[in-house]
Amino acid sequence: MSAMLLAGCNQNTNMSTLNLTQEWDKTFPKSDLVEHSKVTFHNRYGIELAADLYIPKNSEGRLPAIALSGPFGAVKEQTSGIYAQHMAERGFLTIAFDPSYTGESGGEPRRMASPDINTEDFLAAVDFLSVQENVDPERIGIIGICGWGGMAINAAALDPRIKATVTSTMYDMSRVTREGYFGCTDNEQARDAQRKAWAAQRTEDYRTGSYKRAGGVVDPLPDDAPWFVKDYYDYYKTERGYHPRSGNSNDGWNIIGTMSFMNQPILDMAREIKTPALLIHGEKAHSRYFSEGAFEAMTGVKPEPGKSTVMGNKELLIIPGAVHTDLYDDKAGVIPYDRIESFFKENLIK
Repeated sequence: MSAMLLAGCNQNTNMSTLNLTQEWDKTFPKSDLVEHSKVTFHNRYGIELAADLYIPKNSEGRLPAIALSGPFGAVKEQTSGIYAQHMAERGFLTIAFDPSYTGESGGEPRRMASPDINTEDFLAAVDFLSVQENVDPERIGIIGICGWGGMAINAAALDPRIKATVTSTMYDMSRVTREGYFGCTDNEQARDAQRKAWAAQRTEDYRTGSYKRAGGVVDPLPDDAPWFVKDYYDYYKTERGYHPRSGNSNDGWNIIGTMSFMNQPILDMAREIKTPALLIHGEKAHSRYFSEGAFEAMTGVKPEPGKSTVMGNKELLIIPGAVHTDLYDDKAGVIPYDRIESFFKENLIK
């Protein structure tokens, strides 16, 4: 790595405040085509975030850059790192970061989520990239996966420094918290019951001085588990995707950790995103309707269910036959890296 790249990589980092693992502990093999290192940066709330930095080997000059995070409850050693390494192999400088309160990033108490703070985490990643000597600040994009897809859309609606946005197998965490899966609890009575449960748990947590966890992916897996829960188990609870710092692989979020999503819709300003966006989802994914809903929120056009659609600079790309977790790693071989590469080159490299 050249001296200029080293200077760019280490600028504004402060790894002494976090305990970072230096050995390769990812759920995927290390590529010989990229340089990897650990970096940290802070968000506007003063929380220090940990990230894996991937740089194409033998690259020179200012590079287009991409910040990545997700899935919801995962860590950078899982899905976001896989995407980041692949995109670095294709010529982009990338950082896959742990959101606030998770993984190796800072923030107490652990395993909390926030529509505001986690959107801010993306903006803080853009802050960091914007001042690196080896990054062109006018060519920065983001990728949000699963629940961080919704946060990526929210970030793109807020920050014009983000020139292009990709979401993959996205969840709208506000919608699923408010309505349940497939709208099964989309009524005032169900929401009131949930609010009462959270309120009781808050009192109990305060009394005990600790936060009770909701549990990660169910284990052991019951025979009658929904098929998509079995898909999650196959990723998070097996050698394929298990990681010791992943909430989904272990004891999950705090029970009250996601309650603020009930009252804070994150896609409200999606219609005002002027920059290009590519929304990728599996045809057979239980969550496909979230990307279809996000596309409608962005464009005002309701797509035909299960069909790829383009409207202006917004694209909904449906992967035939793919389920939600097929877009988590390379097992199924369906992640459209070529299309992601071409999308960012079309919109970041001109």
